[in-house]
Amino acid sequence: MRRRDRDALPLTDRLAALREAVEVAEGRLDVPDVARARTLLAKARAREALGDATVVALAGATGSGKSTLFNALSGAEVSTPGVRRPTTGVAHASVWGEAGADRLLDWLEVPRRHRVADAEPALDGLVLLDLPDHDSVRLEHRLEVDRLVELVDVLVWVLDPQKYADAAVHGRYLAPMAGHAGVLVVVLNQIDRLDEQAAAACLADLRRLLDGEGLAGTPIVATSARTGAGLMELRGELGRRVSARRAATERLTADVRATAEALSAHCPDGDPGAGSARAAEAELTGALAGAAGVPVVTAAVERSAVREGTARTGWPLLRWVRKLRPDPLERLHLGDERARSSLPTAGAVQQAGMTAALRQVRTAAGEGLPQGWRDELRRTADEAGSGLADELDRAVTGADLGPTRVPLWQRAVGGLQWALLACALVGALWLLGLVVLGWLQLDDVLPLPEVEGIPLPTLLLVLGLLAGALLAVLARPFVRAGARRRRRRAEQRLTARVAEVARSSVLAPLEGTVEDARVFCAAVRRAGS
Repeated sequence: MRRRDRDALPLTDRLAALREAVEVAEGRLDVPDVARARTLLAKARAREALGDATVVALAGATGSGKSTLFNALSGAEVSTPGVRRPTTGVAHASVWGEAGADRLLDWLEVPRRHRVADAEPALDGLVLLDLPDHDSVRLEHRLEVDRLVELVDVLVWVLDPQKYADAAVHGRYLAPMAGHAGVLVVVLNQIDRLDEQAAAACLADLRRLLDGEGLAGTPIVATSARTGAGLMELRGELGRRVSARRAATERLTADVRATAEALSAHCPDGDPGAGSARAAEAELTGALAGAAGVPVVTAAVERSAVREGTARTGWPLLRWVRKLRPDPLERLHLGDERARSSLPTAGAVQQAGMTAALRQVRTAAGEGLPQGWRDELRRTADEAGSGLADELDRAVTGADLGPTRVPLWQRAVGGLQWALLACALVGALWLLGLVVLGWLQLDDVLPLPEVEGIPLPTLLLVLGLLAGALLAVLARPFVRAGARRRRRRAEQRLTARVAEVARSSVLAPLEGTVEDARVFCAAVRRAGS
């Protein structure tokens, strides 16, 4: 079992590659071919533990002389021949030699066993089975044939001159074994019923049929169980396979190749399109940012910056009015990833955009992949989308929106506003003092300074108020410009956080599926090479 195949790759390496393909596809590729590969691996493990005896099965239709041929090879009346259906209902076994045949037959679940006395040395290690008729009217007989055909090492298909071209036999059993030509022998039994010319024509037509079905390497042996014609040739064919001790290996190799060929239908012709998914990342990030409320947050950042800047550069006595209106940014309850924010849920437009972007990136990732892997990409994208809203909310909630330090120019303007307010207050208090002095009729005691004919207290009051108002108006455009810069910085940081979520929660799982498809296909190619 561990000897090398005729090809460079030994069976153990083929099985290891097939096992890797099955492990990668497990839970991802929901197709019957993976289940069949898993069954084959279990069969290979069991067969390897049962030694290198050669299991040969005789299969055929009712009346083909299969059981008679089995008895002739066994040298005893082991299986009862018959011409009416059903005949052989349970497989019979004849064993040449003693090497572990009982354990092997237990695994094959063949209860009827015959030990061949005076076994030929060339056939030592042969386990010959007589299968039920494949065309039996009993369903359990047909199922037993199908089961054992999958397990034996060499299959000898017994045909008769009347039904050798039966479409049911060729379509159901022989043609599907095109990759198993080396472990198949076709016997044209009852050749004694034909004259020499008819026998030659029948054999030539059978050869043509087999060649057309991809079984050019399958030998044809003409026999007559009744007269013994061709039995020596058939014994020699079986003896060569038994003495080589390679029948089990060759059968498993053929099975692995056939399974790998079936699995290759789930491999792309070229390199899958994970790179195309990266090209759709920008659009996906934009859609997720809209669904996560990034525009709402950045607008709140700008309004908050305008509110704070206006308060710092406006008239100091009106700053208390700011407390009557809450900070737009604080209302969103950002800054704690563990808490749910107060961001509004995504509307229908944002949800539709996110769904479309997810579909586009999934389609791009599945470019060139067969349907089975595209179905897995759809499941992956659906799983990613189910928890995306909470992840996006945490990303936006915990994002650093940038430095909140007060610009120096706003501090300077704020200081100047206080100075102008002080001037206005000095002027107001001065004028109030003059009113008091006038009431006391002492207004002539102190001289009143003037500037260009305008009393200095009046000038201080008016200039302090007008200059403060003008300064607040002039500072407003600069406040808004700074608020817009802060909004852009916040948008960059939030978009970066959303992009991280897109990469980790959407793109990475999709790329992982595409990479699994590549690994799967590489393993399938090694198994079937």
